[in-house]
Amino acid sequence: MIYYVNASAGIPGDGTKENPFSTIQAAADRALPGDEVIVLPGIYREDVNPKHAGRPDARITYRSLTPLAAVITGADPIRNWSPEGDGVWTARVPNDLFGDFNPYTTLVSGDWFNGTLTEHLGDIFLNDKSMYEVQDPGKVRHPEISPASWDPDFSVYTWTSRQDAQTNETVFLANFHGKNPNMENVEITMRPHCFYPHKEQIGYITLSGFTVCKACPQWAPPTACQEGMIGPHWSKGWIIEDCEIYEAKCSGISLGKYLQPENDNKWLKWKYKDGTQTERDCIMQAVNEGWSKETVGSHIIRRCNIHDCGQTGIVGHMGGVFSLIEDNHIHHINNKQNLGGAEIGGIKMHAAIDCIFRRNHIHHCTRGLWLDWQAQGTRVTQNFMHHNTLPKLEADIEYSEENEKYMLAGLGEDIFVEVSHGPTLIDNNILLSTRSIKFASQGGAFVHNLIGGSIVSVGIGTDNGVPGLPSPRYTPYHVPHETAVAGFMTFLHGDVRIYNNAFVGQRVHPLLKKEEASHAGVKNMWDDRCATVGTHVYNGFETFEEWDRAFDGYCGHGSRTTDRYYKHLPVWMHGNAYFNGALVWEKEEDAYVDSEHEIRLDVTEKEAGSNLWQFSTNLSDYLPVVSEKPISTETLGMAFEPEQLFEEPDGTAIVFDISYDGTKRKGRIKAGPFA
Repeated sequence: MIYYVNASAGIPGDGTKENPFSTIQAAADRALPGDEVIVLPGIYREDVNPKHAGRPDARITYRSLTPLAAVITGADPIRNWSPEGDGVWTARVPNDLFGDFNPYTTLVSGDWFNGTLTEHLGDIFLNDKSMYEVQDPGKVRHPEISPASWDPDFSVYTWTSRQDAQTNETVFLANFHGKNPNMENVEITMRPHCFYPHKEQIGYITLSGFTVCKACPQWAPPTACQEGMIGPHWSKGWIIEDCEIYEAKCSGISLGKYLQPENDNKWLKWKYKDGTQTERDCIMQAVNEGWSKETVGSHIIRRCNIHDCGQTGIVGHMGGVFSLIEDNHIHHINNKQNLGGAEIGGIKMHAAIDCIFRRNHIHHCTRGLWLDWQAQGTRVTQNFMHHNTLPKLEADIEYSEENEKYMLAGLGEDIFVEVSHGPTLIDNNILLSTRSIKFASQGGAFVHNLIGGSIVSVGIGTDNGVPGLPSPRYTPYHVPHETAVAGFMTFLHGDVRIYNNAFVGQRVHPLLKKEEASHAGVKNMWDDRCATVGTHVYNGFETFEEWDRAFDGYCGHGSRTTDRYYKHLPVWMHGNAYFNGALVWEKEEDAYVDSEHEIRLDVTEKEAGSNLWQFSTNLSDYLPVVSEKPISTETLGMAFEPEQLFEEPDGTAIVFDISYDGTKRKGRIKAGPFA
């Protein structure tokens, strides 16, 4: 059956084309497997709660009749502003309008959130853009530029709120800088979600072609019930496609964890157990309560434009297993920098088991893709990433003591793989940020990438950082291609294969160069602050042949103690090309080093503000032939701890004969992502 929805319908209808429903929720209350909901252009101020699940052979589809013209929003207009002079206005909203949820009395909070920050879930939007909350009314009347913002000029558009207990109202004070808010499009957040089932296991739903914006889901750490503006809420088989998703307070799309009442944000609420242990507890509870390929995951997110969200564009823990995330444009995430802590990135996924991240364009995020814990069977391929770092590191400024305050704990990078045992496969990507890869893990393979930034956190970053005691993080690994936990282990580091990549040095920001020099040789930190491009960060690691010799002879229990089971795992490197001063691992025997030619890596916006980007380089003119046959699953072998091959999610072998742009490699194979 086909239901129709039209926000302009004068009276509630019966869902026929001639007499449509006026709300999407009316259709969502009735749609059953095989049904389709066609939504006409208009603004739908709703928190849509799909009531019924589809089936694998009979999905429930929600489709915008005109692409992006049906807008689901969590905000409502506010037009009763009164002037107070100097660009400052005030407005009052009865709290009864908020119902059971008032985002202006609820703070952003949760595990791994920076508790020194005070930020409400609600926002004020001026012409579709969120303004900056401050706690002091004096900073509304006399605003200051936020030095952390990527858009400092707009950061002076400030607001604050207070509660009037006598009138039971929320009172807003905002600085619109000469604009009349009663003549502009001014809205306030009213709802936590836009399209999100209240119950679990509402699976096999397609959301296609909508604009979804301006809702306030809560901070989404892996130990909480992870909410998003859109989300399948612990179910299976959703497709989210061709949508524009923006201005979520925290996360745009959640493929995340369900509510575990006794474990929800337990680190924040019950401080006696470390966050890493509560994370392990959450995982094992999910295993015991039925987390499996049959019940959760296998989602598809494709061709979406996701931007200007505070925490992540896409977040998830365990609920996103076996998913495909492809052809999305994810950009300008956490650019206000009003939210802080871990869990921030264009995409932040825990337990991305057998997930594929393919052909995504990710840029201007304070971190691009963060794969945290259990990136087992995960493949990151054919993505284009750039400008993923702190804004001051992308600006063309010289070092000064004044700017040193921007050297925060998280500097940002294109890809961060944290405390995972692999196999994690990163191939045929273009990675051009100041730092390309942060790899505090083992069991990785980097094949045919263009790497224009540094590799950091090699051999470190897998402890909890306790100052006086050993604090290794033990994380799970799984039965191959399943959620069942096979074991827990800490990290030996190494177990990395780096084949046929092109490393190209770029200008190093003075701030990073100073940090690299000041931390030279320091290996007991979360981040070694390396700024120089290349594989030299693996100096000191052994080849397989060197490592293997330690196991000659008797390997059973004996009186002689040995380090062989606890030292770094070996490293494999072949066929890599190095340009513009990129540095080589000391034991790579066939490295190609070009010190003659200057390689250009130019990323430019076609037109200012268009968010259409182009990349040009002369690298292809100088790439060497490095092999006669392509790299394959057979070449890469298996990740050490899970004893799993670098293979497809269905267990079939991979031959790396397809380049970044989909062209097939034929004949003699060159280094880098191009055929």
